[in-house]
Amino acid sequence: MVQLSLEDIEFIKILATSDATILELGMNDSTRRRLDEQLGVILRQYYRENTTNSQKIWTVEFEKHGITEDQGKSAIACARRLGLDIS
Repeated sequence: MVQLSLEDIEFIKILATSDATILELGMNDSTRRRLDEQLGVILRQYYRENTTNSQKIWTVEFEKHGITEDQGKSAIACARRLGLDIS
């Protein structure tokens, strides 16, 4: 399982509360790669948990760090608008 770092938590919260258009303008290759390789893995697993009603590992982890279900869903929506495949 990928570990959730403080940087990941902040990035998820930014995704949850930001406009994808503005984020895309300021995104460089390094940030895009991190989004795809690190946060993409986390958000895909979180998405699968919530669509298949499987064990809630990431849901519990998100809640521990103050990320609500709505924020998780918003982060997924924003990541998709940025071109990340979450399904």
